Amino acid sequence: MSEQTAPTSPNRGAITACVILATLMQALDTTIANVALPHIQGSVSASQDQINWVLTSYIAAAAIMTPPTGYLASRFGVKRLFLLAVAGFTVASMFCGIAQSLPQIVLFRLMQGAFGAPLVPLSQAVLANIYPRERQGFAMALFGLGVMAGPILGPILGGWLTENYSWRWVFYINLPVGILAFAGLGVFLQDSRSNASEKLDWFGFATLSVTIGALQILLDRGEQLDWFGSGEIWIEAIVTGAAFYLFIVHTLTAERPFIRFSLFKDRNFAAGTLFIAVVGLTYYASLALQPPYLQSLMNYPVVTAGLVMGPRGIGTMGAMLVVGRLTGRVDTRLLLGIGLGLTSWAFYVMTGWTPAVSQSQIVVIGLVQGAGLGFLFVPLSSTSLATLSPEDRTEGAGVYNLARNIGSSVGISVVNALLTRNIQINHAEIVRHVTAVNRAFDLPAISQFWSPVTDAGRAALDSMITTQAQIIAYIDDYKLLMIATLAVFPVLAVFKKADGGGGEGHAVEM
Repeated sequence: MSEQTAPTSPNRGAITACVILATLMQALDTTIANVALPHIQGSVSASQDQINWVLTSYIAAAAIMTPPTGYLASRFGVKRLFLLAVAGFTVASMFCGIAQSLPQIVLFRLMQGAFGAPLVPLSQAVLANIYPRERQGFAMALFGLGVMAGPILGPILGGWLTENYSWRWVFYINLPVGILAFAGLGVFLQDSRSNASEKLDWFGFATLSVTIGALQILLDRGEQLDWFGSGEIWIEAIVTGAAFYLFIVHTLTAERPFIRFSLFKDRNFAAGTLFIAVVGLTYYASLALQPPYLQSLMNYPVVTAGLVMGPRGIGTMGAMLVVGRLTGRVDTRLLLGIGLGLTSWAFYVMTGWTPAVSQSQIVVIGLVQGAGLGFLFVPLSSTSLATLSPEDRTEGAGVYNLARNIGSSVGISVVNALLTRNIQINHAEIVRHVTAVNRAFDLPAISQFWSPVTDAGRAALDSMITTQAQIIAYIDDYKLLMIATLAVFPVLAVFKKADGGGGEGHAVEM
């Protein structure tokens, strides 16, 4: 991206504050809506699998629009793109708040994701340009603070706003922040040079976008429509396959493709891209599972749910501070192994959860899971990009973040589809044992509350069976996430050490 302001800029402090505000706004929206999902679900009369479109639409749109950020910044200038992204994100947030139906929320979340995608890479670029080389570490630390404050404040702030006002304020909160960031950037950030001759591989971008969009719709709608028993799912599968085929063929034959496959000749980058896709899958999927578990199964008020989820971000921040000191002194593969170990252990403990689990255990496991993420994100981004040539790192960072976003949206869709399916299967399996010859119903304590011969008893019995089916389905999902995390361990052997610590400065590509 073009340099937009001199390192001696007198407005450096004001620009830094505005950039961090924009970063914080975007980072907040990765978690703030999660805790409000059960309330949004009731408000728009959506099913369990439908309501997750609110999450996956945002992530999928961000995935599609992240790679073109470099082109758009060069073509139109950093300041203009930054202002457009902040304004679009803020307006989309307002529309999310006033939405009256699920399709409206999903549409406006798509807008949010599309406009929010450039905010993180633009923030990094602006900070790198206004600070001299010797203060780059300080600038990236400030940026990291904005990125990490979002996951910490998101569940807590989201829970408080939902409880005391409405779930709509989860989105309205972006308005004052966005207006401040827009005004500050408009006044203090200098115009940058634009390059009208800059070109983008529009065919490659279009076919990849269609592939991601069709795949996401297929995964989100599959469980609801009985998968390939539905003509719609067949159409979406054919569109996904055809678009992906065209993307591959075009990429292999184009002179300047949207994504250069030659990047994957770098062993670290190829392994890191696969690694971050799985990390995105497991982490964001677990974030989507926990709020309904706490609020629906454990009957936690939304504020309490937010408070017990908040420490996850504190664990991540603490681990990142530790990892920042260890990076360069300790083998990166060891740090990644510790992160995988902490994450898989947390999922293992969660496979034993029931609604009777204590708040203290939820908080501790959240801290451990957050720490595992901190041990993964920082060294993984550094190592994945370190061995790429300097001119390839911007494109590599875009592909890397694309993989993380695709992994995240696919993970959320898969675990929720499995959750819905397994609840039905488990319910049917448990009901098989509710028969007239089951002697358990002869016991007075059971027949009093769950008698199958009275209407009230049958209703109470069905409610209890549904709860048990849900608990087992959640356990199955957590087992899947644990297995997916453990499956990445062999990839550690693929990484090689960077020569001369070439990864410096890339530790916060997230």
